[in-house]
Formats: sequence, C-alpha cells, structure tokens
Amino acid sequence: MLRQVFSRLFSGAGRYAERPAGRRVDNTVKDTDSLKAEVGRGKLPLHVAIIMDGNGRWAQRQRLPRLSGHAAGGKKAEEIVKFAQDIGIKHMTLYVFSTENWRRPKDEVKGLMSLLVDMFERRLEDLVDYGARIRVIGRKDRLPQHVLRAIIKVEERTQANAKIFVNLAIDYGGRDEISRAAQELAKKAVLGEILPEAIREEHVSSHLDTAGVPDPDLVIRTGGEMRISNFLIWQSAYAELVVSPVLWPDFSGRDLLLAISEYQRRDRRFGSV
Repeated sequence: MLRQVFSRLFSGAGRYAERPAGRRVDNTVKDTDSLKAEVGRGKLPLHVAIIMDGNGRWAQRQRLPRLSGHAAGGKKAEEIVKFAQDIGIKHMTLYVFSTENWRRPKDEVKGLMSLLVDMFERRLEDLVDYGARIRVIGRKDRLPQHVLRAIIKVEERTQANAKIFVNLAIDYGGRDEISRAAQELAKKAVLGEILPEAIREEHVSSHLDTAGVPDPDLVIRTGGEMRISNFLIWQSAYAELVVSPVLWPDFSGRDLLLAISEYQRRDRRFGSV
C-alpha cells in the first residue's frame, strides 16, 4: 500500500500523476520540441539535481560489464547538461560517486576513477566551448592523485564559464558534508569567532560544499528507486522530488522535460497555505 502511495506521488517519466493545482501539461502526446516549448513558457527550476541511478542495471540488461554502464552514464551526463543549458537551466548537481560507493569491488572503484579522469581529459574542450563551469563537491582527501589533478585542471579551465554551473558530487555524502560543516563551526566557536548560540541555518549553509549555490528546486532520481541516498539532504529540504523509472543511460532530454513539467504543475507553498 505504501509503495502504491509513493508511486502516485512520484510517478515516473511519461506517466506523471495529474494534480488539480498548478499548470497542466499533457506530456503523453507531445514530442520533444513541443514539450520544450510548453515547458519554456513556465517557470524553470533554477537548480536541478540528479541522482543518476541505474548504470549497473542497464549494463546487466545489455549483457555488458558494469563499467560499460558507467561509461554510458558518463556520456549521458554530458548530454543532459548540454540539453539543460540549452533550455535555460542555470545550475545542476550530479551525484557521481557517493561516500558509500567505496564499498564496491576494488576493480569497479578503480575503473570508475579512470573513467572520471578520461571524461575530464577527453571532454574538457567541449565543456569549455558550451560554457559549463565545473566544480567538484565532496571529500577530496581520499581521491587518488591522478583524479585530483584532473579535477583541478577541469575546474581551472572552466572557471570563466557562466552559461551553466555544474556541481559534480564525487566522494560526496550529505551526512559527511554536514558533519564537516559542524566541525568547522565548532573550531570557530572554540576560537571565539562565533558564539554557539548565535549559529543559525545560514551559518551551516555557508560551510557546506555548495556554499554560494542556490538550493535545488528539483531533485530527480532515475532508475525507479524512491530514496534520496544521502544526497543534498540539507539543501533539498524544500526541493520537489521526481522519480523516473528510466535507467540513467537511457534518460533523455525528453525525460528531463517531463520531470520539469511535473515540477511546474506542483503547488510550492514552503510550509505556508
């Protein structure tokens, strides 16, 4: 019963639940261009965050190694960022590698790190050309040196870009992020730089990895799982959640539009009436 309720609340791409409030879009009959025009007339989310789930299951269905699924997912990430920039999205955060992903088999983790470096190095000029500014959030103290070098290069090379701001969450976990922010605030309190009783939400926000970035308006999870998996748990307090059944390597620009049109139909009250 509970799963049925969640299915109605967070129905997947192509079959989103209708709601009486807000702006309706008939997603089932429109092609991508028509849907793009329809969505463009509404209020776009300023910041879209995506839990890119389903690479492994996609590879399994294709009878391919899991790393092939991750490689396909990397290509899809670039495609979706370009599409988002084209329709006017200004900020995106993509969940690339979580703090829990270190528990995966060593060969898979090593392969994932190599894929990241390869993507940064091979696609760097494309990222510069279409105006994406890349920033990596999460812990960097546990990443291999060759990955750190690639991250520094891509961040520096895209620093002047401003068409779309892209956070890549690598070795990232929401609880870890909040813990690190609390540690920094505790140090300041010990040094007398701030009184414990003076600490407010804005102080916590300013010590998170996403400091200076607007909170996400829309969080999309692909692959059909209905959980946030320790992703932006502070920042997503009032984000709209949309779950798509589509596995990440199959996720398309149309699927992104469907998620945005669902966002546009919702009545966002932020606790008021």
